[in-house]
Amino acid sequence: MGQGFLQICLTLCLVIAIAPIFGRYIARVFMGARTLLDPLMNPIERSIYLLAGVNRKDDMTGWQYIRAILYSNLVMGILVYGLIYYQRLLPWNPNGFAAPRWDILLHTVISFVTNTDQQHYTPETTLSYFSQAAALGFLMFTSAGTGLAVGIAFIRGLTSKKLGNFYVDLTRAITRILLPISVLGATALVLLGVPQTLAQTLVVETLEGSTQYLARGPVASFEMIKMLGENGGGFFAANSAHPFENPNGATNLIELIAMISIPSAMIFTYGMFAKNIKQAWLLFWMVFTAFVILVWVAVSGEVEGNTLINGTVGLQGANLEGKEIRFGAIETALWAVTTTATMTGAVNGMLDSMMPQGLFAALFNLFVQIIWGGQGTGTAYLFVYLILTVFLTGLMVGRTPEFLGRKIEKREIVMASVVLLVHPIVILIPSAIALAYPFSLSGITNPGFHGISQVVYEYASAGANNGSGLEKLTDNTLWWNLSTGLSMLAGRYIPIMAILLLANSMSRKPITPETPGTLKTDSLLFTTVTAGIVLILGVLTFFPVLALGPIAEGFKLASGS
Repeated sequence: MGQGFLQICLTLCLVIAIAPIFGRYIARVFMGARTLLDPLMNPIERSIYLLAGVNRKDDMTGWQYIRAILYSNLVMGILVYGLIYYQRLLPWNPNGFAAPRWDILLHTVISFVTNTDQQHYTPETTLSYFSQAAALGFLMFTSAGTGLAVGIAFIRGLTSKKLGNFYVDLTRAITRILLPISVLGATALVLLGVPQTLAQTLVVETLEGSTQYLARGPVASFEMIKMLGENGGGFFAANSAHPFENPNGATNLIELIAMISIPSAMIFTYGMFAKNIKQAWLLFWMVFTAFVILVWVAVSGEVEGNTLINGTVGLQGANLEGKEIRFGAIETALWAVTTTATMTGAVNGMLDSMMPQGLFAALFNLFVQIIWGGQGTGTAYLFVYLILTVFLTGLMVGRTPEFLGRKIEKREIVMASVVLLVHPIVILIPSAIALAYPFSLSGITNPGFHGISQVVYEYASAGANNGSGLEKLTDNTLWWNLSTGLSMLAGRYIPIMAILLLANSMSRKPITPETPGTLKTDSLLFTTVTAGIVLILGVLTFFPVLALGPIAEGFKLASGS
């Protein structure tokens, strides 16, 4: 347990140290300031703009930015669908895999193009190395870059700047942030024991004389962008619980920091754009505190273990079901909270085996989406809550609500409401349909309260573009592939459209001079009120499913029944 608590302390300390530095670097990249990578990346970027016919000085309106995202993502999705469909004819296919079934292929492409990476297939027995590294790896960079670009465009709009150019933002997100860090991180993972090879499945003879097949491949490069880009899809079915993806405590720490680095840094990126580092620190500590509380909730549940079996001989103590012994209960709980807080979706243990406290923390993260939130878009969700807080507090004191010197009016509230209402719609409605047909649609394998959690979690993961799941759910069916595909599309693109239209509206508003009665948004009081509103809205929307799922399961275990 000592190693687990040490990893929690190291993770929290590194986040505090890295976030402001990395946030300033991201701000410099998208402000066009000089960086260390300029001599290397400037010629590459100019070549990309020339080939694509992009003028990097052309700014886009909200609708132009939206159309650029939708068109580019559609083209990329069609391209990857074709690459995987014809993988039998393409290189790097030493095991001779053919095309997957159409519905699972469609689900996979939607999943990766939306930065969800929800997997209803077994990667090592379904996809070639080319399909994994080139096709899905390509989407891992572009989907993460798309989210980062949206976050930057939203910050620009909030701070009275033009939204920028999507193609330029996407290019710079990849060349200046995702690609260089992925190269460094993948190199570190290789040195720590993660394989990077194109050799086919290794066939070995065990000590008992039987034959064992060891899948391998270009894992290190795949693993790093999976974590840094908050993608989460595993090269193997066991994801980061597999010893080839995450062999030891050192790789575990690197991957944890990779998950949390960009979303935590983006808060300080906003502070640089707004020239208000004080507010950035207040928001950082608000999210950080919520994260620490949820880690404590999850860890306490796993350390206490299952009260129904704690009295059994030899089964006293922490809950180790579904855990890798090299990580134990504490590091698995820390990872579970981090992967759902950052919308990454990778797992280093089976979430389906966690105690109700850990499942509660994971679902809460998926529901509110701001602790720390998705790649770029999580920052936008955080400021949507800030705008709602400004509006509500303005109503309470009888003043026209203002944020960063601009009035919050009907259009902004409508767009903010769309962002927050789409999420429960794409979770609760399909969950209700699936639960109404428990034998034909739901795929539940656990009776009672946990079965409800299985269904709701799958749609929460899809709608939040997270991708993790409670793995005992029978989800590789036509219903699950198509219904979660729709949840992923709606959960990704409708909020992005609303976010960009909100940012575009804010960027066009005149700045109102500050008066003695202007509500200060960079105060501890306002930040505390924001945290309360986030909690209230989350409870009002999702408490019934939490009560029917992990909360009820926790009471059942506590009662000894």
